[in-house]
Amino acid sequence: MDIRQLEVLRELGELGSVKAVAEAMMVTPSAVSQQLTLLQRSVRVPLTRKDGRNLVLTEAGEVLADAGAAVVAAMAQARASIDAFQDAPDAAVTVSGFHSAGQALFAPLSRALSGPGQPMVQFTDEDVAQQDFPALTARHDLVLAHRMEHSPPWPKDRVAVIELTREPLDVALPSGHPLAGQRELTAADVATEPWVTSRPGYSPDDVLTAVAALASTPLRIVHRINDYSTVAALVAGGGVLGLLPRYTSRAALSQQLPDGVVLRPLAGFDTRRCIDLLARPEALERRSVRRVAEAFQDVMAALVD
Repeated sequence: MDIRQLEVLRELGELGSVKAVAEAMMVTPSAVSQQLTLLQRSVRVPLTRKDGRNLVLTEAGEVLADAGAAVVAAMAQARASIDAFQDAPDAAVTVSGFHSAGQALFAPLSRALSGPGQPMVQFTDEDVAQQDFPALTARHDLVLAHRMEHSPPWPKDRVAVIELTREPLDVALPSGHPLAGQRELTAADVATEPWVTSRPGYSPDDVLTAVAALASTPLRIVHRINDYSTVAALVAGGGVLGLLPRYTSRAALSQQLPDGVVLRPLAGFDTRRCIDLLARPEALERRSVRRVAEAFQDVMAALVD
């Protein structure tokens, strides 16, 4: 039995005829009869009987109709509860972000949503390889994800995608390095330098793979570090070059040594990574989740500007 069948049985008890039920529910009499037949197949005792030309409830039918009314009421309450949850502007929203985006975006986002009636955002950091970001939407309402622009797109049949920005990865050098005076660098300029980069499967390593291919020489990778603050500190200390995202690395750079770190773009190929919000489509039905997504767009736009 299902709730539609119970609704039909309840209306039959109230209205006393199949025709009246059909008119009240705006369906055909045959559709009413079909629902009653399906319901009857699921129980062992007769639910209806003929009374002249009309079909009326048996005692068992009346018992089930009363029970069905309680089920219908409970379902209505459940729908009202979920509607209230969907529409609540201040409901909790869980957000996962990779480290460099978290450094740059979490604090300003928290400030932007600090007023009354705003969603309560719960942050966590999860830095995974590109192909693993969509799976995080099973545990979080919104997932800050990144991928290289030339890499396979997100599976839009599984997740909704909200684009935030396309962020270049630039070469990070100590401010006193001989190459720091150039406005942009080529693969040939940096191919012989020692490097700190990410573990394989992450954006910086993808860029360096392209640099090595363009320069037709293997690169000398000294360190493999995923945390951009650590990368910036190693670059500032001298001895290695690194790759840092142009916008979101500012939080890391502001903490470095007095001699500092400078960023220079790489010419000759695309180093941009896509920074996007991923979510399951049903999560975006919630008003609070949409509000947080809008705030992310505003914060990212301000960071890029």
